[in-house]
Amino acid sequence: MNDIQTKIRDIARELLEKGEVKYFIGWGNTRFPPEAAPKFIFKAKDAEKLVFNEHCHGILSHYLLDDKFTQGKIGLCVRGCDARGVNRIIKDKQFLRENVYLVGINCPGMKDETGKLLLKCELCAHPAPVIYDTLVGEAVTPRGVDRFADVRKIEALSPDEKYKFWAKEYEKCIRCYACRNVCPACNCDSCFTDQYYTGWQGKTVKRSENRIFGMTRAYHVADRCVECGACEEACPMGVPLMLLNRKLIKDIIEMFGDHTGDLDAEGPNVLGTFLKEDLDEFM
Repeated sequence: MNDIQTKIRDIARELLEKGEVKYFIGWGNTRFPPEAAPKFIFKAKDAEKLVFNEHCHGILSHYLLDDKFTQGKIGLCVRGCDARGVNRIIKDKQFLRENVYLVGINCPGMKDETGKLLLKCELCAHPAPVIYDTLVGEAVTPRGVDRFADVRKIEALSPDEKYKFWAKEYEKCIRCYACRNVCPACNCDSCFTDQYYTGWQGKTVKRSENRIFGMTRAYHVADRCVECGACEEACPMGVPLMLLNRKLIKDIIEMFGDHTGDLDAEGPNVLGTFLKEDLDEFM
């Protein structure tokens, strides 16, 4: 990964020296090495502060939402998950493609503190970026792991068992909205959870309200989820949010055919398109 890190630094330095970007977003060291965190640099000399290693867990694409109307181009590192997140944001008309310079990284996968590959990386179907301006790193391919194996285990439970499982999980939720805040697909100007009108979303942190939030959010991003795993990683209570997301993705594939969100920045969303041939047994 040292070679990738060196190339990222060189590209960032050159972009900033030439004034082609106003700032660059990558990863940098923290006070607790080897852990890395998102890093913003504004000067060419600070390119040396950028790092790339197996601890660069943070997803970067959602930071574009904080500078939607940028007055200059932004430099951004993108792996497979980050790149699909960028496509999601562009497709939702939240950011213009011409306002970002993408440094694509063929991602070898991130690991936890024990050296084990993160689950989201183990299940990743697109470790190579699907959109970029320049590409670094050796070619990578998916690991071929069945990403719906855990979903089928839940599907095999009885209705009562499923209820008990999810009731226990959403009992833990503290409604901090960290999952929403890091998600590139959660890019509404005004979230339903922030509405103060009666009947939208209660503010009490209790299981019933937590489940309303969780299910509403899951269905909202069902055909727009890029499977980056940022929501589950950000959850301080360990709620298995990607298990729910993958369940909905699996259902969409079974009902509407092979679907992988945001391999490009064009085209309609599956659940936003009506066809006469769509399944309608529920009608």
